[in-house]
Amino acid sequence: MPAPLTLDPDLIEAAAHAAAWPFEEARKLVARLERKPKAEVLFETGYGPSGLPHIGTFGEVARTSMVRHAFRVLTKDAVPTRLIAFSDDMDGLRKVPDNVPNREMLQAALNLPLTKVPDPFGTHDSFGAHNNAELRRFLDAFGFDYEFRSATECYRSGVFDATLMLVAERYQAVMDIMLPSLRAERSASYSPFLPIHPVTGHVLQVPIDRVDAAKGTLAWRDPATGEAYETPFTGGHAKLQWKPDWAMRWVALGIDYEMAGKDLIDSVKLSGQIARALGAEPPEGFNYELFLDERGQKISKSKGNGLTIDEWLAYGTPDSLALFMYNKPREAKRLFFDVIPRHVDEYLNFLDRYPKQDAKLRLGNPVWHLHAGAPPEAERVEGGGVNFAMLLNLAAVANTEDKGVLWGFIRRYAPGIGPQTHPYLDRLVGHALAYFRDFVRPAKTYREPTQEERAALEDLAAALAEHAGSTDPEALQAAVYEVGRRHFPDLSGKAKSPDGRPGVSQAWFGTIYNVLFGEARGPRFGSFVALYGVEETRALIAAALSGALIADHAAFTAGRTAA
Repeated sequence: MPAPLTLDPDLIEAAAHAAAWPFEEARKLVARLERKPKAEVLFETGYGPSGLPHIGTFGEVARTSMVRHAFRVLTKDAVPTRLIAFSDDMDGLRKVPDNVPNREMLQAALNLPLTKVPDPFGTHDSFGAHNNAELRRFLDAFGFDYEFRSATECYRSGVFDATLMLVAERYQAVMDIMLPSLRAERSASYSPFLPIHPVTGHVLQVPIDRVDAAKGTLAWRDPATGEAYETPFTGGHAKLQWKPDWAMRWVALGIDYEMAGKDLIDSVKLSGQIARALGAEPPEGFNYELFLDERGQKISKSKGNGLTIDEWLAYGTPDSLALFMYNKPREAKRLFFDVIPRHVDEYLNFLDRYPKQDAKLRLGNPVWHLHAGAPPEAERVEGGGVNFAMLLNLAAVANTEDKGVLWGFIRRYAPGIGPQTHPYLDRLVGHALAYFRDFVRPAKTYREPTQEERAALEDLAAALAEHAGSTDPEALQAAVYEVGRRHFPDLSGKAKSPDGRPGVSQAWFGTIYNVLFGEARGPRFGSFVALYGVEETRALIAAALSGALIADHAAFTAGRTAA
């Protein structure tokens, strides 16, 4: 069970009107309890272990946990809650995933329940058990409070037997709901029950000749031999097609809330109708938008496109991943490596603002939802400006994959700090170096400066010399602006400085980023100089003007191509 909440009166009052989406969802549950009081509220997330867990699976648990916490606050923690992570591991393996080893082993096990399919990884008793373990591993790593439930165990232990009997008793009502949704050829042989073949063990999609609710049996024929069978539909001898199964599960377990992807809107409606036919109210929930890969295609656990949990965590923090899940759940979002840096820094910005906010603003701050109302204290670096984007640029200009090198720059900028005093920053340094190595460095495109740009950069190097040893980002930024005003004034009149003089054209900063960083965008340059060092920045400018940056990157690219 989750730890008891510490409830601030101001926060409770603000929560009643909070606009953040988890509160909007939690209010549905409050209204549900008013209609139909219960001793506890159950949340559920579903997982189909026919493929390895992916970020979408994590996202559903993370978002549901946010709603659960909002509900606890709205109800002053007076109603016990549980979150069930349910695995449909009794489903038959219908196709072999693309992203697993020993695919021929799985090919030979088609139509077996996932908990009877051999594990291609060789670590567990079955493919379903392996994937369930992967699911639990990363849910545990993120500290989610949940109960794992297996379809195989629920069917075989009899947990579902009473509701399966109810499905049999109201068989025609379920059929009347399902048949209009099916194509003609599918509806001719459809039954909500899938018998498990007593000899082959296969999960069969076959016509059912008779459902005997009194005896608790199904009459059907082997599709290959024509042999007649009458087998129980309880005790794990049969399972339901997934839409009736979803409804049956809601009813049997008493689920009050479950969200689902936008592609399942029609399925949610059908399962809700079946739940009502069984005499129960379907759970509350909402349909979130799908994640897309770099090509704009839906991510799939069987294809393995998009990112895995481990891939995100190689380059970004768990907090940044949770923020990605929190932001705009009803909008389709591209889920690829290039979204990681922005979410790392957005998280840091939200965390930095949190202590300065009142109760109302705190409940709209994502970090309150990410950390169940108790965000950690942000690590402070005197002078500020040390974020993920800045670390990436430091790694880029230093051309290093050594944490010690980056910490050398950081310590000079903020003496007295290090990995021991700032462990979160140390993790960011490691992530930044990995991201630089795999994505930033290979994508760099340096160019020669024009004559006009060369003159401006030479002027900048001279101006910075007057600030030798400075770590004052504002003074250094002022020097950058002054040089830009001389060489690249904004003549549109849109960017004026406070003293009424012309501002600086964005072309000046484009020059800095293109020529010195090999990128289209970059950091606030005064802050970068303060961290990197004035003399080091002047040396960087000299290297750019001499052509050394272009030559060094060409050598790196040639070596990478050869490798």
